[in-house]
Amino acid sequence: QVRLVESGGGLVQAGGSLRLSCAASGRFFSRYAMGWFRQAPGKERDFVAGITWSGGDTVYADSVKGRFTISRENNKNAVYLQMDSLKPEDTAVYYCAAEVKEFGLIPRTRDYEYDVWGQGTQVTVSS
Repeated sequence: QVRLVESGGGLVQAGGSLRLSCAASGRFFSRYAMGWFRQAPGKERDFVAGITWSGGDTVYADSVKGRFTISRENNKNAVYLQMDSLKPEDTAVYYCAAEVKEFGLIPRTRDYEYDVWGQGTQVTVSS
């Protein structure tokens, strides 16, 4: 059973930075495509960033392109989301997700393509 635990959220001023971490349990983390999603109050959960098993291919939502960077360390069973130049509209609960049913050759962008989810971490950006 794969478990995901996010950390690193918090309160930051606009223009600031945060680094989110997602720690995964299990032996096969290095095979999984991983992703980050976010959900603001009263809104649907949106894709933020995705990464393949090796980290060799990444994909981003247009709203975060150039400001956010997804990365992973397979030897640590961890995936990260570096968030720079934060804006108030980035305020949301951020979720880490893993696609475990297939070998992660493609960075996924749809939430239904992911099988396992973390509990989320709150990011609040003040203006």
